[in-house]
Amino acid sequence: MESQHILSVLQQVQNGSLDIHTAYKQLKISPFEDLGYAKIDHHRRIRQGTPEVIYGAGKTAGQMEGIIQSMLSHHSENILVTRLSQKDAAYLSERFALTYDKLSHVGIVNRRERITASGTIVVATGGTSDIPVAEEAALTAEVLGNHVERLYDVGVAGIHRLLSHVDAISKATVIVAVAGMEGALASVIGGLADCPVIAVPTSIGYGANFQGLSALLSMLNSCASGVSVVNIDNGFGAGYLASMINHIGGNEHENTIP
Repeated sequence: MESQHILSVLQQVQNGSLDIHTAYKQLKISPFEDLGYAKIDHHRRIRQGTPEVIYGAGKTAGQMEGIIQSMLSHHSENILVTRLSQKDAAYLSERFALTYDKLSHVGIVNRRERITASGTIVVATGGTSDIPVAEEAALTAEVLGNHVERLYDVGVAGIHRLLSHVDAISKATVIVAVAGMEGALASVIGGLADCPVIAVPTSIGYGANFQGLSALLSMLNSCASGVSVVNIDNGFGAGYLASMINHIGGNEHENTIP
């Protein structure tokens, strides 16, 4: 049991058989809670700064209910559930204070607005059809304590739309560029910004885009410096990484206005 392990470590510190630094390292990898169908890593916040995030696809509503109940015993707010179906969201809403976004299929239990980083994360999309993936990134970043600014439908087919937001781009600490089709948005933003750009290819596009593969390859081959790429439709991964970048080094960015 987790409580028994913690008590044992504290007793060893008390009697002098274990120094506090070694004890801290042990507690960082303290046992998980085994629910049978899931093993809840309650100490992930200690190790990584954020608690576990629940991936909803493939889980039953009952399984997610059990996982959320377990997590609530350690973390009282902002439990993030991604890829959550509307049906399962309805079930969980009857049991928890769930905020659900139908567009991105993101659920947040006991949502609380809090900002823990001074910079701004800009989330931009090539088209309106990319917004579901972008919202997954934006909501993830917001739950993790970031201020997020959205620039939607600013793709290269009408590049003047993007250029009208150069001021916001120049003030960002990190930018998430979400695009399907040929994925050119990330390269264009990368050529304008002085901060890291996280490119998210989406599966939006006609047949030859191969469900996002063409955008992925374009972004991987970007000639703009400072562009990194996550997996196809992985808005969560981009939002999480953007939050990590925004929280580094005291959250200072010379061009950022909180």
